[in-house]
Amino acid sequence: MTQPYEISVNGRRHLIGAEAGATLLDVIRTHIGLTGTKQGCDDCECGACIVLLDGKPVNSCSYLAVQAADREVTTIEGLADRPGTLHPIQRRLLEVGGVQCGFCTAGVALSATALLSQHPDPSRDEIGVGLAGNLCRCTGYSSIITAIERAAQDLRAASSSPVVTTARQPRGGPR
Repeated sequence: MTQPYEISVNGRRHLIGAEAGATLLDVIRTHIGLTGTKQGCDDCECGACIVLLDGKPVNSCSYLAVQAADREVTTIEGLADRPGTLHPIQRRLLEVGGVQCGFCTAGVALSATALLSQHPDPSRDEIGVGLAGNLCRCTGYSSIITAIERAAQDLRAASSSPVVTTARQPRGGPR
């Protein structure tokens, strides 16, 4: 048993008392109870276990949980801004058929999030490189890449939207 340590998952701090060799995947699924992150190959080959660690994608199947102490972990459950809503990447994956069995979806969405945070307007080739650690056996990737292109457009449009304020008019209307 290791000394208890804290990790922050989706903005919420958790005191963890797992074994010293426990992986981040195991702690997320078993100790914290978030099951959106999938256990696939346990060998960093499929990307189903990808989470964001301080905004960067990592394979949680091979990352020791204790290494995430005092760092921020984002899982698929924490991707959207508000509970009950979808992040633009999730929404676009659903709209264009980039989700079939769903096993790879969490890892794909988190890899895409990391990519778009660094490259807001990626080419199809850059998206392919950004997804190199994700294996999808159902979709053939074309719909996933299209979804990420559209999500990138959505995110760019949202970040360039001007803030509209309404000035109060004096009584009697404008003069």
